[in-house]
Amino acid sequence: MFGDKGISVEQEKMARYAKALSHPIRVYVMQLLSKQSCCYSGDLSEVLPIAKSTLSQHLKELKNAGLIQGEIEAPRIKYCINNENWEEAKGLMKALLLD
Repeated sequence: MFGDKGISVEQEKMARYAKALSHPIRVYVMQLLSKQSCCYSGDLSEVLPIAKSTLSQHLKELKNAGLIQGEIEAPRIKYCINNENWEEAKGLMKALLLD
């Protein structure tokens, strides 16, 4: 279905996912999370050579795009892939690349 600008819902979703994946740190986080069930932000900050505040911003971008979800387990936050949206993002990207 097309929106009022002639852009389909699928195109809007693909653009949102692509924007969220437009930084190598975010790609790394998604690859890491795809290999395990969940991860705590503190664990991520130990393996990535960036400030915790910078990591937090990257996680926020992924979360806002719907690719990950966070669960507060005070004082930490556990992040997991949002499997439904991740599968959708992969399908949309695959369809674009195979067209």
